[in-house]
Amino acid sequence: MLRENQTTVTEFLLLGFPAIHNFKILLFFVFLLLYIFTLAGNFMIIGLVSTNHKLRTPMYFFLSHLSLSDILMTTDIVPNMLYVIMTEGAAISLVGCITQFFLFSFSVDAECLLLTVMSYDRYLAICNPLRYSAIMDFKLCCQMVFWSWFLGFIVTLNMVILVCSFQLCNPNVIDHFFCDLPPLLEHLCSNRFIAETVLSFLGIPYVILPFIFIIVTYICITLTILRISSITGRQKAFSTCSSHLAVVCTYYGTLFAKYVVPSKGQSLTVMKITSLLYTVATPLFNPIIYTLRNKEIQAALCKCISIRVQTYFE
Repeated sequence: MLRENQTTVTEFLLLGFPAIHNFKILLFFVFLLLYIFTLAGNFMIIGLVSTNHKLRTPMYFFLSHLSLSDILMTTDIVPNMLYVIMTEGAAISLVGCITQFFLFSFSVDAECLLLTVMSYDRYLAICNPLRYSAIMDFKLCCQMVFWSWFLGFIVTLNMVILVCSFQLCNPNVIDHFFCDLPPLLEHLCSNRFIAETVLSFLGIPYVILPFIFIIVTYICITLTILRISSITGRQKAFSTCSSHLAVVCTYYGTLFAKYVVPSKGQSLTVMKITSLLYTVATPLFNPIIYTLRNKEIQAALCKCISIRVQTYFE
């Protein structure tokens, strides 16, 4: 499998977690349960939004697409990670590795843009409530969701084309549990600095600028809430965006810890833990946050359960 250093790579060996192979059975079942709960929680949100007329609002429409993005990310990473854990390392073809990287990056870019769209929705709802219904109609919601997915696809496609345009060389061992961008860049035969510079430039419009936009919208939201005279009014206004704010903090916190904080000096264990938080934990947090903090989601879930129970006993 391993050839001389300048031999073109046709497959990679994912090592997974070699330091803790003695606990592979425990790790397998823990990550399997997390994956099942993640799928169940996100599919639950999509199902509730699709079937409950009270949830057919722009905020929940965007939330259902956010759940779809989380499903795509976790399904792209976790099943193969489980296989790598059980086999104590597994080979993946170059095409399979690039495909995994593409789907992962696509979900990341799309989710950044979806969170930005959701922040704009909350901005209109709190800062311009009288015109909210007129501006945020179904047509605009569909257009913003379409462009979030489409632009995420385009930037990811450009990243993959750029990576594929450079020759990848041996050693073909990746000490990670999935094909992420940093390990792929480490296997470039040449022009690594150029590739990193171009990829960083591509990431600015789809990660940094959306984050800045979200910060600006929440500054405006906060100022508007502070101008509300009654405490009850402030609490009610803040409750409409608290779930989204919690998701943004969780998502961008792990994203920046993974890709923005300098990785030099970090151990492989720390990098893998950060990747686990980003790829496994974050997609699970989103449905938990919206379920625990959103009374409309809770009411829709209780109604759905009561209908199922009633139907079962009839």
